[in-house]
Amino acid sequence: MDLSIIIVSWNVRDHLRDCLASIYKYTTGLDYEVFVVDNDSHDGSADMVAKDFQQTHLIRNKKNRGFGAANNQALSRAKGRYILFLNDDTEIQDNILQRLVSKYDSETRNIGMIGCRLVNPDGSQQDSIRAFPTAFDQTAILLKMHHIFPWLISGYMQKKFDYSKEQAVDQVMGAFMLMPKKLLDKFGSFDETFFAWFEEVDLQKRLQNEGYDVLYTPEVKCIHVKGASFKQLRKPKAQKIFNHSMRYYFKKNNSLLSYLWIAIVQPISIFFSYVTQILR
Repeated sequence: MDLSIIIVSWNVRDHLRDCLASIYKYTTGLDYEVFVVDNDSHDGSADMVAKDFQQTHLIRNKKNRGFGAANNQALSRAKGRYILFLNDDTEIQDNILQRLVSKYDSETRNIGMIGCRLVNPDGSQQDSIRAFPTAFDQTAILLKMHHIFPWLISGYMQKKFDYSKEQAVDQVMGAFMLMPKKLLDKFGSFDETFFAWFEEVDLQKRLQNEGYDVLYTPEVKCIHVKGASFKQLRKPKAQKIFNHSMRYYFKKNNSLLSYLWIAIVQPISIFFSYVTQILR
Protein backbone atom coordinates (compact mmCIF):
# COMPACT_ATOMS: atom_id res chain seq x y z
CA MET A 1 0.00 0.00 0.00
CA ASP A 2 1.50 3.35 -1.06
CA LEU A 3 -0.68 5.80 0.83
CA SER A 4 -3.22 5.93 3.64
CA ILE A 5 -5.34 9.09 3.70
CA ILE A 6 -6.83 9.92 7.09
CA ILE A 7 -9.66 12.45 7.40
CA VAL A 8 -11.15 13.43 10.75
CA SER A 9 -14.60 14.97 10.32
CA TRP A 10 -17.14 16.77 12.45
CA ASN A 11 -20.42 18.18 11.12
CA VAL A 12 -19.25 19.35 7.69
CA ARG A 13 -21.05 16.81 5.50
CA ASP A 14 -21.01 18.81 2.27
CA HIS A 15 -17.33 19.73 2.57
CA LEU A 16 -16.51 16.11 3.37
CA ARG A 17 -18.44 14.90 0.33
CA ASP A 18 -16.51 17.29 -1.92
CA CYS A 19 -13.22 16.23 -0.34
CA LEU A 20 -13.81 12.51 -0.87
CA ALA A 21 -15.19 12.99 -4.37
CA SER A 22 -12.07 14.91 -5.37
CA ILE A 23 -9.76 12.22 -4.00
CA TYR A 24 -11.48 9.39 -5.86
CA LYS A 25 -11.81 11.46 -9.03
CA TYR A 26 -8.22 12.58 -9.41
CA THR A 27 -5.99 10.09 -7.60
CA THR A 28 -4.45 7.52 -9.94
CA GLY A 29 -1.20 5.58 -10.13
CA LEU A 30 -1.27 4.83 -6.41
CA ASP A 31 -2.35 1.91 -4.27
CA TYR A 32 -4.17 3.89 -1.60
CA GLU A 33 -6.86 3.70 1.05
CA VAL A 34 -9.03 6.36 2.67
CA PHE A 35 -10.17 6.52 6.29
CA VAL A 36 -12.87 8.84 7.60
CA VAL A 37 -13.11 9.12 11.36
CA ASP A 38 -16.42 10.75 12.22
CA ASN A 39 -16.31 12.47 15.61
CA ASP A 40 -20.00 12.04 16.48
CA SER A 41 -21.38 14.34 13.78
CA HIS A 42 -25.10 15.13 13.89
CA ASP A 43 -25.52 16.23 10.28
CA GLY A 44 -25.56 12.82 8.62
CA SER A 45 -21.89 12.89 7.64
CA ALA A 46 -21.20 9.29 8.58
CA ASP A 47 -24.31 7.99 6.82
CA MET A 48 -23.33 9.94 3.71
CA VAL A 49 -19.90 8.30 3.67
CA ALA A 50 -21.38 4.84 4.22
CA LYS A 51 -23.85 5.32 1.38
CA ASP A 52 -21.90 7.28 -1.24
CA PHE A 53 -18.30 6.20 -0.62
CA GLN A 54 -18.49 2.56 0.31
CA GLN A 55 -14.82 2.00 -0.54
CA THR A 56 -13.90 4.30 2.37
CA HIS A 57 -12.98 2.87 5.77
CA LEU A 58 -15.46 4.57 8.08
CA ILE A 59 -14.92 4.82 11.84
CA ARG A 60 -17.91 6.15 13.78
CA ASN A 61 -17.13 7.63 17.18
CA LYS A 62 -19.90 7.91 19.75
CA LYS A 63 -18.33 11.12 21.08
CA ASN A 64 -16.03 13.81 19.75
CA ARG A 65 -12.60 12.47 20.63
CA GLY A 66 -10.69 15.41 19.24
CA PHE A 67 -8.34 15.73 16.29
CA GLY A 68 -5.28 13.83 17.48
CA ALA A 69 -7.04 10.88 19.09
CA ALA A 70 -9.29 10.39 16.05
CA ASN A 71 -6.31 10.45 13.68
CA ASN A 72 -4.57 7.89 15.86
CA GLN A 73 -7.58 5.57 15.61
CA ALA A 74 -7.22 5.35 11.85
CA LEU A 75 -3.44 5.33 12.00
CA SER A 76 -3.49 2.11 14.00
CA ARG A 77 -5.25 0.42 11.06
CA ALA A 78 -3.44 2.16 8.20
CA LYS A 79 -1.33 0.06 5.84
CA GLY A 80 0.28 2.73 3.67
CA ARG A 81 3.99 3.48 3.47
CA TYR A 82 2.96 7.11 3.70
CA ILE A 83 0.24 8.76 5.75
CA LEU A 84 -1.63 11.86 4.64
CA PHE A 85 -3.44 13.71 7.41
CA LEU A 86 -6.05 15.66 5.47
CA ASN A 87 -8.74 18.07 6.68
CA ASP A 88 -12.36 17.42 5.80
CA ASP A 89 -12.69 20.91 4.29
CA THR A 90 -10.02 20.42 1.63
CA GLU A 91 -10.35 19.55 -2.04
CA ILE A 92 -7.79 18.48 -4.63
CA GLN A 93 -8.04 19.34 -8.32
CA ASP A 94 -5.55 17.01 -9.97
CA ASN A 95 -3.37 13.99 -9.23
CA ILE A 96 -1.27 15.74 -6.58
CA LEU A 97 -1.07 12.77 -4.23
CA GLN A 98 0.72 10.55 -6.73
CA ARG A 99 3.14 13.38 -7.49
CA LEU A 100 3.88 13.97 -3.81
CA VAL A 101 4.47 10.29 -3.06
CA SER A 102 6.84 10.10 -6.04
CA LYS A 103 8.61 13.22 -4.78
CA TYR A 104 9.01 11.73 -1.31
CA ASP A 105 10.31 8.47 -2.78
CA SER A 106 13.03 10.34 -4.67
CA GLU A 107 14.05 12.60 -1.77
CA THR A 108 17.62 12.30 -0.52
CA ARG A 109 17.16 14.92 2.20
CA ASN A 110 16.16 14.00 5.74
CA ILE A 111 12.50 15.00 5.35
CA GLY A 112 10.06 14.12 8.11
CA MET A 113 6.94 15.77 6.68
CA ILE A 114 5.79 17.58 3.55
CA GLY A 115 3.10 20.25 3.34
CA CYS A 116 1.81 21.68 0.08
CA ARG A 117 0.59 25.06 -1.07
CA LEU A 118 -2.88 25.75 0.33
CA VAL A 119 -5.25 28.09 -1.48
CA ASN A 120 -8.63 29.59 -0.60
CA PRO A 121 -11.73 28.52 -2.55
CA ASP A 122 -11.31 31.57 -4.79
CA GLY A 123 -7.79 30.46 -5.68
CA SER A 124 -5.96 33.10 -3.64
CA GLN A 125 -2.95 32.21 -1.55
CA GLN A 126 -3.73 30.99 1.97
CA ASP A 127 -1.13 31.79 4.61
CA SER A 128 -0.30 28.36 5.99
CA ILE A 129 3.26 28.56 7.30
CA ARG A 130 4.04 29.51 10.88
CA ALA A 131 7.09 29.81 13.10
CA PHE A 132 7.10 27.88 16.36
CA PRO A 133 5.04 29.76 18.97
CA THR A 134 6.75 31.91 21.60
CA ALA A 135 5.41 33.41 24.82
CA PHE A 136 5.61 36.88 23.21
CA ASP A 137 3.48 36.22 20.13
CA GLN A 138 1.00 33.95 21.91
CA THR A 139 0.47 36.59 24.59
CA ALA A 140 -0.39 39.07 21.84
CA ILE A 141 -2.90 36.58 20.44
CA LEU A 142 -4.46 35.80 23.82
CA LEU A 143 -4.90 39.50 24.61
CA LYS A 144 -6.16 40.21 21.07
CA MET A 145 -3.43 42.83 20.69
CA HIS A 146 -2.59 41.59 17.20
CA HIS A 147 -5.85 43.07 15.91
CA ILE A 148 -4.52 46.54 16.79
CA PHE A 149 -0.79 45.91 16.32
CA PRO A 150 -0.41 43.19 13.65
CA TRP A 151 3.37 43.52 13.70
CA LEU A 152 3.43 41.83 17.11
CA ILE A 153 2.83 38.46 15.45
CA SER A 154 4.33 39.08 12.00
CA GLY A 155 7.25 36.77 12.78
CA TYR A 156 5.00 34.00 14.06
CA MET A 157 2.66 34.37 11.09
CA GLN A 158 5.64 34.40 8.70
CA LYS A 159 4.27 37.43 6.84
CA LYS A 160 7.38 37.65 4.65
CA PHE A 161 7.32 33.97 3.68
CA ASP A 162 7.90 33.28 -0.02
CA TYR A 163 5.21 30.78 -1.00
CA SER A 164 6.76 30.34 -4.44
CA LYS A 165 9.90 28.74 -2.99
CA GLU A 166 10.35 25.20 -1.65
CA GLN A 167 11.99 25.35 1.75
CA ALA A 168 12.26 23.86 5.22
CA VAL A 169 9.93 25.50 7.76
CA ASP A 170 9.03 25.31 11.44
CA GLN A 171 5.48 24.18 10.81
CA VAL A 172 3.00 23.63 8.02
CA MET A 173 -0.75 23.90 8.62
CA GLY A 174 -2.30 20.68 9.87
CA ALA A 175 -4.84 20.64 7.03
CA PHE A 176 -2.42 18.75 4.78
CA MET A 177 0.52 16.79 6.21
CA LEU A 178 2.23 13.91 4.39
CA MET A 179 4.81 11.77 6.16
CA PRO A 180 6.24 8.25 6.22
CA LYS A 181 4.42 5.84 8.48
CA LYS A 182 7.75 4.44 9.69
CA LEU A 183 8.50 7.77 11.40
CA LEU A 184 5.15 7.75 13.17
CA ASP A 185 5.84 4.19 14.29
CA LYS A 186 9.29 5.21 15.51
CA PHE A 187 8.68 8.56 17.19
CA GLY A 188 4.99 8.38 18.02
CA SER A 189 1.87 9.90 16.51
CA PHE A 190 -0.33 12.65 17.93
CA ASP A 191 -0.26 13.39 21.64
CA GLU A 192 -3.87 12.83 22.68
CA THR A 193 -3.63 15.25 25.58
CA PHE A 194 -4.36 17.90 22.93
CA PHE A 195 -8.05 17.89 22.01
CA ALA A 196 -7.60 20.34 19.15
CA TRP A 197 -5.00 22.92 18.12
CA PHE A 198 -1.23 22.63 18.68
CA GLU A 199 -1.10 18.83 18.33
CA GLU A 200 0.26 19.15 14.79
CA VAL A 201 2.78 21.75 15.99
CA ASP A 202 3.91 19.36 18.71
CA LEU A 203 4.32 16.54 16.18
CA GLN A 204 6.41 18.71 13.86
CA LYS A 205 8.48 19.93 16.81
CA ARG A 206 9.25 16.35 17.79
CA LEU A 207 10.28 15.46 14.25
CA GLN A 208 12.68 18.37 14.09
CA ASN A 209 14.08 17.57 17.51
CA GLU A 210 15.00 14.17 16.04
CA GLY A 211 16.84 15.78 13.11
CA TYR A 212 14.12 15.68 10.43
CA ASP A 213 13.05 18.67 8.35
CA VAL A 214 9.48 19.77 7.68
CA LEU A 215 9.30 20.75 4.02
CA TYR A 216 6.94 23.16 2.33
CA THR A 217 6.58 22.65 -1.41
CA PRO A 218 4.68 24.85 -3.90
CA GLU A 219 4.85 22.13 -6.55
CA VAL A 220 1.28 21.06 -5.77
CA LYS A 221 -1.68 22.89 -4.29
CA CYS A 222 -4.85 22.01 -2.42
CA ILE A 223 -8.02 24.02 -1.77
CA HIS A 224 -8.74 24.60 1.92
CA VAL A 225 -11.88 26.27 3.27
CA LYS A 226 -10.17 26.74 6.68
CA GLY A 227 -11.84 26.27 10.03
CA ALA A 228 -15.13 24.82 8.76
CA SER A 229 -15.61 22.59 11.79
CA PHE A 230 -14.46 24.93 14.54
CA LYS A 231 -16.51 27.86 13.27
CA GLN A 232 -19.45 25.96 14.74
CA LEU A 233 -18.17 26.34 18.31
CA ARG A 234 -19.21 29.25 20.47
CA LYS A 235 -16.26 31.55 21.17
CA PRO A 236 -15.84 30.85 24.91
CA LYS A 237 -15.80 27.09 24.38
CA ALA A 238 -13.37 27.34 21.48
CA GLN A 239 -11.16 29.68 23.49
CA LYS A 240 -11.04 27.23 26.40
CA ILE A 241 -9.99 24.38 24.11
CA PHE A 242 -7.41 26.60 22.43
CA ASN A 243 -6.05 27.75 25.79
CA HIS A 244 -5.73 24.24 27.17
CA SER A 245 -3.79 23.11 24.12
CA MET A 246 -1.53 26.17 24.15
CA ARG A 247 -0.82 25.75 27.86
CA TYR A 248 0.04 22.09 27.43
CA TYR A 249 2.24 22.82 24.40
CA PHE A 250 4.26 25.36 26.39
CA LYS A 251 4.52 23.01 29.36
CA LYS A 252 5.86 20.29 27.07
CA ASN A 253 8.07 22.26 24.71
CA ASN A 254 9.06 25.59 26.29
CA SER A 255 10.60 26.89 29.49
CA LEU A 256 8.84 26.77 32.84
CA LEU A 257 8.75 30.56 32.92
CA SER A 258 7.02 30.72 29.52
CA TYR A 259 4.48 28.12 30.61
CA LEU A 260 3.68 29.97 33.85
CA TRP A 261 3.31 33.28 32.02
CA ILE A 262 0.89 31.80 29.50
CA ALA A 263 -1.11 30.22 32.33
CA ILE A 264 -1.39 33.62 34.05
CA VAL A 265 -2.49 35.50 30.92
CA GLN A 266 -5.05 32.99 29.66
CA PRO A 267 -7.97 33.88 32.00
CA ILE A 268 -8.03 37.34 30.39
CA SER A 269 -8.60 35.74 26.99
CA ILE A 270 -11.59 33.85 28.37
CA PHE A 271 -13.06 37.12 29.62
CA PHE A 272 -12.58 38.69 26.18
CA SER A 273 -14.28 35.73 24.50
CA TYR A 274 -17.37 36.12 26.72
CA VAL A 275 -17.50 39.85 26.01
CA THR A 276 -17.28 39.20 22.28
CA GLN A 277 -20.06 36.62 22.52
CA ILE A 278 -22.33 39.04 24.36
CA LEU A 279 -21.68 41.89 21.94
CA ARG A 280 -22.56 39.66 19.01
